[in-house]
Amino acid sequence: MRPTKDALMIGIAMLLSTRATCAKRHVGCVLTDIKGRILSTGYNGTPSGTPHCTDHPCDGVYAPAGSDKCQGVHAEINALMQCKDVDAIHTCYVTTMPCNNCMKSLLNTNCQRIATLGGEEPAAASKWRNAGRTIELIDTLL
Repeated sequence: MRPTKDALMIGIAMLLSTRATCAKRHVGCVLTDIKGRILSTGYNGTPSGTPHCTDHPCDGVYAPAGSDKCQGVHAEINALMQCKDVDAIHTCYVTTMPCNNCMKSLLNTNCQRIATLGGEEPAAASKWRNAGRTIELIDTLL
């Protein structure tokens, strides 16, 4: 059976999350255009050239979510940094709901839709929906 584009893209995001170098959380992200073509991908981990937290955990491993002690760059930010045309982004497929800072960064693009496996952060989701954009929970996998 042929998977839907949503199932395919969230599956790719899940596979990307296995490359994460964060000891606390593994997140993958795929940015696509309106036709469902991949523009960019990302996963969370330490900045380029620094030790991976999977090898040498940073202070963020034991800190609460949202703490500034984490060394990791979020999957969405890594995907945005690799995207050649943020104005072409239509959908952000991400394995967990973007945090408030990632949501603000995505709001600064033409992205209209977030497709995620869950983990909604109410304040971030509210910002997104107040801008007239959609969030969809994807529950089908490959």
